[in-house]
Amino acid sequence: MPLRGFIPARWPAPWRWIALALLVTFVAGCASRTRAPVEDRAATPPRTAPDAAAPVPSATSFAGEADWRPATYTVKRGDTLYQVALDHGLDYRELAAWNSLENINLIRVGQVLRLTAPGDTATTSSTSGAVTTPLKPASVVAESRAPTSTAPPAAAAVARNSDNFKSSPKAVKEPYSEQAVRDVARGPPAPEVVAVAPPAMAPRPEPKPELPRIAPAQASDDDKIDWVWPAKGKIVGSFSETANLKGIDIAGAAGTPVIASAGGTVVYAGTGLRGYGKLVIVKHNKSFLSAYAHNREILVKEGQEVTRGQKIAEMGNSDSAEVKLHFEIRRLGKPMDPVRFLPPA
Repeated sequence: MPLRGFIPARWPAPWRWIALALLVTFVAGCASRTRAPVEDRAATPPRTAPDAAAPVPSATSFAGEADWRPATYTVKRGDTLYQVALDHGLDYRELAAWNSLENINLIRVGQVLRLTAPGDTATTSSTSGAVTTPLKPASVVAESRAPTSTAPPAAAAVARNSDNFKSSPKAVKEPYSEQAVRDVARGPPAPEVVAVAPPAMAPRPEPKPELPRIAPAQASDDDKIDWVWPAKGKIVGSFSETANLKGIDIAGAAGTPVIASAGGTVVYAGTGLRGYGKLVIVKHNKSFLSAYAHNREILVKEGQEVTRGQKIAEMGNSDSAEVKLHFEIRRLGKPMDPVRFLPPA
């Protein structure tokens, strides 16, 4: 439509020209504008926080756990020295030496056995795991004090502490007379002695007894053990705390090699523990030991050092109804699930 079609013909010519100019300006301004970009939000998926990976707990981490073992153990009916040592993660030979036992096969019901070496006074806190070492009571130190003098200080000494003290004599002018001459000959009068009480001393506080020194908890390398499976075979018995199953059972053929699951020292090799048959116990460090039961043949001796993977016995059925290896891992004498420590099968 022509632009002049918007302007009435009845308007005077000057007004029509003014209206035409305004209309042209308005149309030109509209044509110069650009459209705002349109964003298709429906095509963009909503942003979400990335899924957090579930933390994988370390199966062999025992940081902060305290040593549960008591300092002594009271013998109960049916106990043997071997069993007491195993249940507390100790070498039975050391246990016998600490308690001066001449016959390791003879312990009495009610007998108190110490579980630490003589002279070892370190104890473990059951709550924080910090090691406390009792100290000797603080010795009383005798102090000699200088006797306090009861003699009062001279007035001259007291006067020296005053701001008005003058070291030069004061001149006194008096009229001449015989009495004045005699006074000068006698010299100045003796100073007046002022008694000053010594300052009161505060009572000395009594020494406080020293408290036991608490050693800071330190990280240990005892948990860092590279374990391997002790034998090849099918697991026919699993660990269970509720059922009192203290290890796992691995079935196999008689004579199957039994190897040390980790390096250490053989602390037991024999048949002295009821229900284990021919048993080998290897102590790996201060915290861990492993046990290998029901063997047909034992190939190591007590006190012998063994390496990880070394053959130490042959699988059998001693004190068992079937051929199998009963394998235990104990930390501080407490049975642990071996599957937590062994590599994936």
